[in-house]
Amino acid sequence: MDLLRWLFEAQIPVAGSALLLREVLGNIFGLLSALGGMRRKVWAWPVGIIGNLLLLTVFLGSLFGSADTASLLGQAGRQVMFIAVAVYGWRRWHGSRHDAAGHALTPRWASGRERAGLAAGMVLGTVALTPLFTALGSYEPVWADAWTFVGSLLATYGMARGWVEFWLVWVAVDIVGVPLLFSAGYYASAFMYLFYGAFTLIGFFVWWRARNRAADESRVLVPTGASEAASR
Repeated sequence: MDLLRWLFEAQIPVAGSALLLREVLGNIFGLLSALGGMRRKVWAWPVGIIGNLLLLTVFLGSLFGSADTASLLGQAGRQVMFIAVAVYGWRRWHGSRHDAAGHALTPRWASGRERAGLAAGMVLGTVALTPLFTALGSYEPVWADAWTFVGSLLATYGMARGWVEFWLVWVAVDIVGVPLLFSAGYYASAFMYLFYGAFTLIGFFVWWRARNRAADESRVLVPTGASEAASR
């Protein structure tokens, strides 16, 4: 119990202010999860869940002894969502056929229909959740909180499905999420999101190259197989 109390109360002094240790640790686990996702490793999912649990306690503000911080219900709710989708992604990647390098899946481009679903989901989901988050007392501007929630859901689902475009959804989330977190006083998360913005662009190109490499390998193998069949 003493360790748990210390974890909830510990702060890191920074430039005359203080950051919650839970917020810093949660974002560190989130970064490790993102690195694992870039490398398409199954362990990215359980590591991310640990970070989600820590950040859930942060964004619920006063419920966990942080009365002087704003409650971002979209940010808190998306931690719950992350955990649910992470379980799905964890099972999906664990059950997939790994390649020789231990990669859990081969990235692919989303279909036109899937891309349209992502775009529509971002807009319609934000519109639908903004009144709900407003009624629940989320931090202004509430639409930004709803946008980050919906975008995070779609990006995490896209990662589980292996869509290259999921990295670009994260960029859209970060563009809105960084100013929101700074204005709400969650500086550790804001700086981490700012870093994620550059990181997700790198991840996009890493997955893009992996997808092209897999496509090139398949084109080499198909003619070989066809020639062998013809010789028989």
